[in-house]
Amino acid sequence: MRFERRTWLLIAAFAIVYMVWGSTYLAIRIGLKTLPPLLMAGSRFLVAGSILCGLSLARGSAFPSAGQWRRAAVGGVLMLAVGNGCVTWAEQFVPSSITALLIASEPLWLVLTSWAFFGGQRPGARITAGLAIGLAGVGALVLPGGGEGDAGGMMLIGSLAIILAAFSWAVGSLYLREAALPDSTALSTGMQMLAGGATLVTLGLLRGEAQTFHAANVSAASAAAWVYLIVFGSLLGYTAYGWLITATSPARLGTYAYVNPVVAVLLGSLVEHEPITAAAWTAMIVILASVGLVTTGEMEEDEQPEEAESLVFPTPLGEQA
Repeated sequence: MRFERRTWLLIAAFAIVYMVWGSTYLAIRIGLKTLPPLLMAGSRFLVAGSILCGLSLARGSAFPSAGQWRRAAVGGVLMLAVGNGCVTWAEQFVPSSITALLIASEPLWLVLTSWAFFGGQRPGARITAGLAIGLAGVGALVLPGGGEGDAGGMMLIGSLAIILAAFSWAVGSLYLREAALPDSTALSTGMQMLAGGATLVTLGLLRGEAQTFHAANVSAASAAAWVYLIVFGSLLGYTAYGWLITATSPARLGTYAYVNPVVAVLLGSLVEHEPITAAAWTAMIVILASVGLVTTGEMEEDEQPEEAESLVFPTPLGEQA
C-alpha cells in the first residue's frame, strides 16, 4: 500500500509541476502588463508563504529554529529571489519562447552540478542522451521566435538573467535535498517563500517600483494572473516541486523543464491564437520522447528516501500534489 500511495503521489506531483508551471509563463506575461515585476513576484510569495506557514503552525508543527530559518532562507533566495525573480524581470524583454529555451538548460545544471559538487553519480549514457535530445527538441520548438530585434541590448541582458535563474534554481534545489529543514513540507516551503518574497519586495522597493505603481491602473486580467500565480504556481506547484526534490533523482526532476515549454506554446495558441506549425508539433514529440528516455535511465542508488510526507497536509485538506 505504501508503494502504491507513493507511486500515485509521484505521478500527481510530476503532473502538477509539468502542467501548472508551464502555464505560469502566460500568467507572468499577463501580470506584467500592469504590475511591476519584482513587487509582483515578491508579493505572491509573501502571501503564499504566509498561508502555508500559518496553516502548518495551526496544525501543530513546531516553530522553526534559527538554523532552519537560515537554511530555508538560502533556498528561498536561490530559487525564488534569484530564480523566479530573474525570469519575471526578464520576461519584460525576452519572448516567452526564448525564455522557455533558456530555462530548459536547467536539467543539465541539475545533473552536472549534482555530480560535480553534491556527490551525485556521473550521468549515464541514456540520461546524457535524453538531456541532449530534450534540449534539441526545445531548440527546434522556440528557435523560430529567436530572430526578434534586441532594442537597447535588453533582450541579451534578459537572456543572461534567465540563464542565471536556471543555474541558481538548480543549485538551490540540490542544496535543499540535504538541508535540515522542518519535517513539514508545507512549513519548509512556506519559509522559503517568505525569505524569497521578502528579498524580492525589498529589491523592488530599492528599484523604485512602488513609485510607479498605482493600484487603480491594475487590470482585472493582471490581478487574476497574480491570484493564479499564488494559488497554482506557488501553493500548488512549488509545494509539489519541494516534495519532489527529496522524492526523486535530479535527472527525473529536471524533465519538467522540457515539458513546460510545450504547455506554454499550447496555451499561447489557445489564449492568444498563435499558430502551431508542423515543426512545433515535431519538436513537442521529441521533447516528450526525451522525458521518457531520461526517466527510464539509470537508477541512482540511495536517491529514493524510504518515506515521504504528503505534499501539503496529511488530512483531507489536502494530499495535494
